[in-house]
Amino acid sequence: MPRMLILYAHAMPHYSRVNRRMIERASTIPGVTVNDLYETYPDFVIDVQREQALVEAADLIVMQHPVQWYGMPALQKEWLDTVLEHNWAYGSRGAALAGKDFWLAVTTGSAEGAYSLEGEHGHPFEAFLPPYRQIAQLCGMRWLDPLVLHGARQADEAAIEAHVTRYCDALATYSRPAMTANRLASAGL
Repeated sequence: MPRMLILYAHAMPHYSRVNRRMIERASTIPGVTVNDLYETYPDFVIDVQREQALVEAADLIVMQHPVQWYGMPALQKEWLDTVLEHNWAYGSRGAALAGKDFWLAVTTGSAEGAYSLEGEHGHPFEAFLPPYRQIAQLCGMRWLDPLVLHGARQADEAAIEAHVTRYCDALATYSRPAMTANRLASAGL
């Protein structure tokens, strides 16, 4: 059975209409470990060894959070800064994440149309993904296409339920692809 780690970061989960439901339902799926960063580290002092052990045990790393100011919540960034150490996660001796899958599951407050050249944000949503893609690439992980729900604040019940179901179905049916010689080589191993 594949092992999936969800790095969940939501500073105010009790106000969440979508992420809270996603994480509640995902936590019931066999093989899923939910790591609620704001619940575990309210003081932002991260137990690096614990976190590295969780990551090492996973086949799929999921970063789930609301998009805030075009990126991740502060504690998610702190987690990346402290846990993904040089020569552990990347670098000449860093291969702890090599060959793992990396999936971004996010919500935005703005409607999809706001993420366009003509829209409020002036760029398509994909323009805000390079930091995430680079994390995956630098650490030798395979980037999976993100799951995004735009306009989470305005979404009706049917759209929320469809999104939560899509997320959980993807987790429940996830199967780790076999590591091929090409993937190992591309990961620098």
